[in-house]
This record gives sequence, C-alpha cells and structure tokens, in this order.
Amino acid sequence: MVRGKLILICQSGGKFVTKDDGSLSYAGGEAHALDISPETVFDDLKYKLAETCNLDYKSLSIKYFLPRNRRTLITLSNDKDLKRMYDFHGDSVTADVFLTGREGFDPVAFDMHANRQSGIKLAESVTATVVSRAAATNPSSSKVAPSAIGLKDVPVAIATTFDSVIAFNATIRSPTRAAIASKRSAVRSIGDGLFEVSIADATAHSTDTIDMSASPADTVKKRRRTASWKSGANGLTIVTVADNLEEMRNTTSQKKNARNRKPTALADNTEQLIEPWIDNADFDFAPRDSNEGSPGKLVASWKNGITGEGQDFKSVAEFRDALQKYAIAHRFAYKLRKNDTNRASGVCAAEGCPWRIHASWVPSACVFRIKKLHRSHTCGGESWKTATPAKNWLVNIIKDRLRDSPRHKPKEIANCILRDFGLELNYTQVWRGIEYARQQLQGSYKEAYGQLPWYCDKIEEANPGSILKLLIGDDRKFQHLFLSFHATICGFQNGCRPLLFLEAIPLKSKFHEILLTATALDGDDGIFPVAFALVDIENDDSWHWFLEQLKSAVSTSRSITFVSDRDKGLTKHVLEIFENAHHGYSIYYLMDSFIQNLKGPFHGEGRASLPGSFLAAAKAVRLDGFRMYTEQIKRVSLNAYDWIMQNEPEYWANAFFKGEHFNHITLDIAESYAKWIEEARELPIIPKVELLRCKIMELMNGRRMESGKWSTKLTPSKQEKVQEECAKACGLKVLFSSETLFEVHDNSINVVDIDKRHCSCAMWESFGLPCRHAIAVFNCTRRSVYDYCSKYFTADSFRSAYSESINPASTIVQPSGNEKDPLENDKQMQIMPPCISRPLGQQKKLRRTKSQGIIRRSVCCTRCKGVGHNKATCKETL
Repeated sequence: MVRGKLILICQSGGKFVTKDDGSLSYAGGEAHALDISPETVFDDLKYKLAETCNLDYKSLSIKYFLPRNRRTLITLSNDKDLKRMYDFHGDSVTADVFLTGREGFDPVAFDMHANRQSGIKLAESVTATVVSRAAATNPSSSKVAPSAIGLKDVPVAIATTFDSVIAFNATIRSPTRAAIASKRSAVRSIGDGLFEVSIADATAHSTDTIDMSASPADTVKKRRRTASWKSGANGLTIVTVADNLEEMRNTTSQKKNARNRKPTALADNTEQLIEPWIDNADFDFAPRDSNEGSPGKLVASWKNGITGEGQDFKSVAEFRDALQKYAIAHRFAYKLRKNDTNRASGVCAAEGCPWRIHASWVPSACVFRIKKLHRSHTCGGESWKTATPAKNWLVNIIKDRLRDSPRHKPKEIANCILRDFGLELNYTQVWRGIEYARQQLQGSYKEAYGQLPWYCDKIEEANPGSILKLLIGDDRKFQHLFLSFHATICGFQNGCRPLLFLEAIPLKSKFHEILLTATALDGDDGIFPVAFALVDIENDDSWHWFLEQLKSAVSTSRSITFVSDRDKGLTKHVLEIFENAHHGYSIYYLMDSFIQNLKGPFHGEGRASLPGSFLAAAKAVRLDGFRMYTEQIKRVSLNAYDWIMQNEPEYWANAFFKGEHFNHITLDIAESYAKWIEEARELPIIPKVELLRCKIMELMNGRRMESGKWSTKLTPSKQEKVQEECAKACGLKVLFSSETLFEVHDNSINVVDIDKRHCSCAMWESFGLPCRHAIAVFNCTRRSVYDYCSKYFTADSFRSAYSESINPASTIVQPSGNEKDPLENDKQMQIMPPCISRPLGQQKKLRRTKSQGIIRRSVCCTRCKGVGHNKATCKETL
C-alpha cells in the first residue's frame, strides 16, 4: 500500500449486535474495500460508497468506530469529519465504516441533485468527464467538427446519439459551487473516445477534454476541477474554473494561517489589500438563489467589473472600486503600488505571481483607462494569506448592515460578512469598521457637541416656555445639558402630586455621559417625566446644578417630596435648594440593599420571610403596625432588625414620614428611561436627546388619547381601589356623634372626621382615597365617595397633566458652515466633548483591588522569630 493511504472496509446490509460488555459488533451484510488519502473529499467518497454498495446517495449515512472504542458510533457527514477520521486512524492500516440507506443507486438522480440550480442534461451513452486545462486556445479552435461526432454547430449544447443523462457542475468544494460562465464553446473529436471542448469568453480561453470512458466515481472527483454546464436565457453554457483547485484542499492550514496573520488595523487607501476568503469545505462560496436577491448575486455581478485593456472609467475612484470588487469575486488579493489621481498600478499580493494591471488618466478623452492587464495567476490562491481588508469596502458593507439594524454587534456583522462574502475578519477590524460606519451615518460624536447651542435654540423656538440650560467648562468642554419642556412643567403643576423621583442612568456610551432625571407620578401611578439632564459625570456638583435648574422650572408654592437612592446622599442638596421640601429614600433601592445585607443566623420563618416583612413595615401607616412587623423581623434575624433601625426609618417608613406617600412604588423608576436610551447608546449626543424628546412626546400624546375614552370619575387604578374599599365597607356599623364626626365598628373602633378627611386608621389621609370606614359613613349619610377623593386621582386632573403637547423641531440637521453666521461657526467649534472618565463602578473596583494588594501576609522567621524575612535569609546573630 502506498504510504499515507488508509483502507476503508465498508460494510452494509447487516445489523449491530450489543455484547455483554456494552460493545457493538456488526453481523451479516457484505463488505467492500476502498482507500482514501488526506486529499480525499467527502463528496467523492460518499459517491463511491453509494455506487459500490448500491445505496441511494441522498439517504446514505456513514458511521465508524474510534480506535479501541466499539461502544460509540461516530457520524461522517462532511470534509472535516473525514479529516478527523483519517487523523484518528493515523497509526492504522485499515478502518471499518458502516453504511445505511435506501437500496438502489441512481446516478441520474444524483446528478440532477448536484445540478439542481442549473438543471443541465447532457445526453451521452456513458458517464463523461470534463478535464479542464488552463492553457489559452485560439478562438478559431472553438469550431465544432460535425462529421466527427454528429453534432450541430451550437455554442452551448452537446448532443450525441446516446441516451444516458449526465449533468456537469463546476465546484470548488462541493457540487453546488459555481464558477465563471463562458460565452462560447465547441466540441471536436481527438480520437480514442476523447473529445475536446473549447471554451471562449471575454476574459480567457481554455480547452477542455471529455473522457467518454471514465467511471461515475472518477467523474465526481474530476468534476471538482473541471468545467461545468449551466442553463440560462440563451440555453446551455459551459462554466470554467481554475485547474489548480485541487491544490486548495488543505483547509486546516489555510484557516490557521489566516487566523495567525490577522492584523488589527484597517489598510489605508494608499496601498489597498483585499482580505482572504475562507477556503474550507463548510463554506459555500457559490451565490445563493438569485431570486432571493442575496449578496452572492451581487458578488457574481462583480466578476465582469474588469474586462480588459482599453476599458474606461469616469475616475480613478471608480476604477479602484471596480478592481476591488473584481478581486473579491475572483478570490485573489492585490496591492496598488502606484495610486494617485492620474495613475494606478496593481500587482498580485503573492510574491512572484505575474498578475498585473495598470491604468491611467487620458486627458484627451477625460477617462481613466486600463492600459495593461496580465490576467494569469500562478499563486494558486496564496495571495489571500497576506491580505488585509480595504477600509472603504468594509465600511460600506457595515453601513448597509447598520441601516437595517443599528444595534448590530461586531461579532454578528463578522458572521454576516463571512456568510455572504466568505471574508473572515477579527473582532477589532469589524469594531473599527463600525466606528467609521456610524460616523458616516450619524455624524461625528465630537462635532455633535459643537451643535448643542444651535439645537437648544431650535427646541426653545418650537416649544416656548421650555427651559434648556447648557453648561460648558473653562476649557470649552461639555459639562451639563438640562431640558424641561413647557408641556411637562404645566402637566406637573396642574395634574400631578408634588412628588418627584430623582434617578441617574449611565448611558454606557463613548463619553460615558450620565442621564439625570426628575420624574413625577400621574393620577394612575404612571411615570410622568418632568425634567432630565445629560452630565459628564455624576457627583455632588452635578446633582446640585441639576436641582438648581429644576427649581427654576417647577413652582415652589407646593411642598415637594423628593425620593432618591439613599446611597447618593442627596438629602443635603434637596433641603438646601427647596426649603419646604421633604426627602425620602427609594423603597426599591432600600429593598435591594436590605436583601444584599441579610446575614444569618435565621430563626423562625427563615430568611425568605424577611423581604415581605420589611415591605409591610415600610407601608404601615401607624406606629403600632410598624413595630409589629419589625418585631417579626427581629425574631427571625437580629442583624436584619439592626439594619432597619440604622437606616433612618423616618425617611422611608409611612409611620414616620411627613411628606407625600410613595412607598407603594416598589418598581425601578429608571427602568423606562433605560429602555428608551438603549436604542440610542451608540448615537451622538443630539440624537440621544432627540430620542428622549420623541419618547416623552409619544408618551404624552398616547395617554392623552387614552384618557379621552374614560367614562369614570377616577383614573382606572384608583377607581378599582375605591370599589374594593366599597365592598369591604358593607356591613360595618356606623354610630353618629355629630354631622361630621362618626364612630365605625369593625374588628376595632375607628373615628371618622369627614371635615378633616381623617380616619383613625390613617389610611385615608396617607393614600388620598377614602378608607372603608369613611365609605361606610358616606353610605349612611348619602354622600358621594368621589367628592372626598384627592383631586390628583380624578380623570380630569389626569387629562390636565397631558393636555399640553411637546412640539417637534422643524429640523434636527444643522445647516453647513457656509450657510450660517461666521460667529456661530466659531462658537460651534469651541465646544468639545467631555473627558472620558472611568465609570464609577470601575473606579471602586480598581480602588478595592489596589487596597487588597497592599495587605499582604507578614513573613515570620522561625530562627530568630523576626518579621519581614524567613529562615533562609535570616542574618541575625544568635
């Protein structure tokens, strides 16, 4: 046996039998022997096995055992699997393979399947093989000799007196791969059952030989490096491919080389190189169905971008673009040695390859013309291994992807380019390409900051009464931008409770801006954005500035309750700027901190009961209720009880808090903003602000339209609560003390004063809606419950909150510099982006890491008992 080959013992027709030790043996059937080598292709092997064992090609399944493992069958389904099997049996002479499938080998069905895209039929008596040769032939040799083979002189079809049908297909790795379509062909007999097919097209001429005595299995193997047939509007055409495709079989080494040599930078426009295509069995370079409008069809249209000497282009840019696409379609890399506006000279990237092209500007004709073109390549595809992607091509491809989906990830785009163009790019290349593409699509990040003054003027012009403040540092760098629209200011004053939630949302954008928000609640407990600001960094100064601008926007005639995360420490700033305000701690963040700080031991009902008890203690409106729930927590965990008492209950527990009730809001107010801004994280600052404006505008319009359909006096959620209390009021005993003072009996005795809107249960005063005791009084005195509800929960107040509209600006595209006042241009250029600072979370992590690094275990010497050295380095005299 020739060294390097592996003999396959191919067994079929039997069945597997399980032995006592769990191993499998194959009984019955018949066996055949075939040999394979590292160059064997899976499609060839499968065809040979189907033909040899008389099995249907499509249903054929191939399995084998690993050496010294007869328990698990391994499936063989592609070239990679075949290579692995060959490597696994590197020390073996033979290997067993087991075949299953429907009986009956049909070569006609196989060939029709292989050419399902072309639908070609060639009538001949035996299986024919087309052997491709790259040597150029004289166009005159394309004439057919009808007397030799009995054919009409037609440019594409071969008709013989035989009746068998065979379809030829040009491939690179599998029978579905397409190559370059020819325009003219002819056939003539050369004796001994051989025929010569001459193929001529616009770019090259080749002569192909048909071996009429070849076997079907040999046909499949040779088909991979020969011409193929393709049908079209003009009938059948022969498709040619290079004769060196057999040399491109070693996919593993090519992939490794491509991976190892990938650069991280994009090539500049001076020396353009094309990125290599992946040449492996799993990637089908052939264009997909043209009816789908796939990128494969686009690549196929690039093949004739360069036709030959004398071809004219309008400019050097058009020539470069055509040459680049031509190289991609024909799968080779090139370098532009000379590249300016008057001339361009390119060579193949592979050393010693003769491919050349030269074009230059022709002043008399005002065209850029190809003067010289040497078409032939001798590199065998080696030029792909040293190429890098051209920046402009990559950016244009990425721009198309981003137009369809702006949130594409670099890995997703890299996979799309690999799938559509066969081009493998690393993460950094695609990431940089995305940066350039976004800059071209959305504008420059840096220039957007310079447009902020103009943008603020536009918004104020479209929304009179709105407040926009832009703060720029002494170094002309952006610091803060505050926005509060006239519609939201009026809505908060006329239809919302005096309650504002303060939140900070990191944008995770290029310059790490922070979004600060002030959000109210409407009568249906929906979020109502009042104001927001973009700041360069979140700290005490930025929050103080934000609250100062907020004070100028909202009226201070009412005592406003502010709610924020306790860890932000905003109490001082709030009470300093808003004299009559109250400040509370967000129950959402407190609950999160409470759960994180829970530490054992736990007793009684255990750890799971603590969050519910904590929330109940926060919502309790009476002191005895708060004490009852905290005592429950104390019985389970003393540490949890201590945490509650140490975290200032007077700022978050209803039993102590003097401001507006807010503890029923246990969700994250910032979540809505985070979802909105997620769509614009990668956009420049003005599109970010525009997105927020549009979201708030749509929110107000949608709720205004929705509330117009309401027929109840209260908002839906409050109407439901009142109905629940009305149901609980049935059966309560009411005793009259006076016209305004009543005693109501349920499980306890409660006193109701309807003039003061007070009940001893404290629910009415805290929530703004009559409790069951008050409703029982109204039922006895024939009063309407709606007359005693807070005005902020009525449908009319809800409609007042959303009565105003946010108006869109006439344009968000700033005119070019030559259309504006020169002073404005100068002002715009002076505003710079903020300094890119590390996010707060990363800073804390970095500080912890450094502090941990300082604390090291002290070394103690066992000889002298000293500290700072060990016995081996001890120099003390004993």
